[in-house]
Amino acid sequence: MNRAPSPHPVIESDRVEGTAVYDPQGTQVGTIKRLLIEKVSGRVLYVDVTFGGFLGLGVHHHTVPWDKLSYDTELEGYRTDVTEDQVQGAPAFYGDDRVWPDRKREQEMRDYWHDIPRGPI
Repeated sequence: MNRAPSPHPVIESDRVEGTAVYDPQGTQVGTIKRLLIEKVSGRVLYVDVTFGGFLGLGVHHHTVPWDKLSYDTELEGYRTDVTEDQVQGAPAFYGDDRVWPDRKREQEMRDYWHDIPRGPI
């Protein structure tokens, strides 16, 4: 993967939203819908990635840790080594009720993703 230093290390959030997400083979698997930012530190912790679907039908939203993505300058998108099974098995950020998560759900997400090793992207 091409990881040349960017001449612009800062990017606006609206330029990240809508950016493609690719698997290690370079196949597009999703699109970044939104960034989830920790209020106190201002750090991006997670991204809401949409997977699947056609014309908005059958689209599934999944929350993936920001550190599981790496920008690829050749693809002009982000690569991830996260598998479909890992995404399907992850706790949902909002849950079935679409209510903002409580601390218990946040901890479940941290624990789940912490236990998944980062592979080569």
